[in-house]
Amino acid sequence: MSSTDTSAPSLAKETPPDDLGAGLDALDAVVLPRVPLTETLRKKVLPPVLAVLLVLGAWQLAFALKVTDSYKLPSPGMVWQSVVDLWQAGTLFDIIWTSLWRGVSGFAAAVVIGTPIGLLVARVKPVRTAIGPILSGLQSLPSVAWVPAAVIWLGINNQMMFAVILLGAVPSIANGLVAGIDQVPPLFLRAGRTMGATGFAGARHVLLPAALPGYLAGLKQGWAFSWRSLMAAELVASSPDLGLGLGRYLENQRESNDMAGVLLGIILILFVGIAIDLLVFTPVERRVLRSRGLLANNR
Repeated sequence: MSSTDTSAPSLAKETPPDDLGAGLDALDAVVLPRVPLTETLRKKVLPPVLAVLLVLGAWQLAFALKVTDSYKLPSPGMVWQSVVDLWQAGTLFDIIWTSLWRGVSGFAAAVVIGTPIGLLVARVKPVRTAIGPILSGLQSLPSVAWVPAAVIWLGINNQMMFAVILLGAVPSIANGLVAGIDQVPPLFLRAGRTMGATGFAGARHVLLPAALPGYLAGLKQGWAFSWRSLMAAELVASSPDLGLGLGRYLENQRESNDMAGVLLGIILILFVGIAIDLLVFTPVERRVLRSRGLLANNR
């Protein structure tokens, strides 16, 4: 027998390349099980409904115990009567739509303006050094501070409203995009340049998709700033040409000492803000996170 026999089995068995590829494909193919509707209702719908009922119950109890005068704290039924009055007058949806149209239009314009500003600040160091601190300062400035200046510059009109929205929302959107770009791994950018994605093509196909989670967070915050800025402008500025929005309705009820109407205005403003978040931003956020494998099972 030859002493150079090579037929002995190897001590370490190597994984065939095909098996390795199949394992990676299996990882990519992992699909989260679909959550039953009953479980979704129990975990996602029931808790907020119970919370609202608890608040209404505490509110009604405080009214029944006469914690304060009824003109300061009306009952939930009195607030509901204000809703009925607006419905019967045919103005409920007009009031909501007036503010919603302004808010959405102003937010869309803020996205168009804030996105290229965010790209420039994130990718051009001199621009970042020059205006980066200014954007951060503008983001912390209360939106209502812009209303007097906007009224003097533009007058009491829709242009003034949009100017206040832009001044409130653009810094937030730009800063959100900057934060998202700062978290993009440099390897992605080098890979994009290697494949010829430079300049505008690199920003469109590499930078923005990679920074999408942070950018989306900036958009959500930008919408919140847009809505708050609009309410501040409607509260302060009054003109027949502006129509009746939620902020103006709230201020009118305050001037009339109608606390039920004041609470209704607050509730409607809160309702619109929550509805936009749940119907627009939450589904988009879930889709982005799911596509990147970042969506936890309990979300």
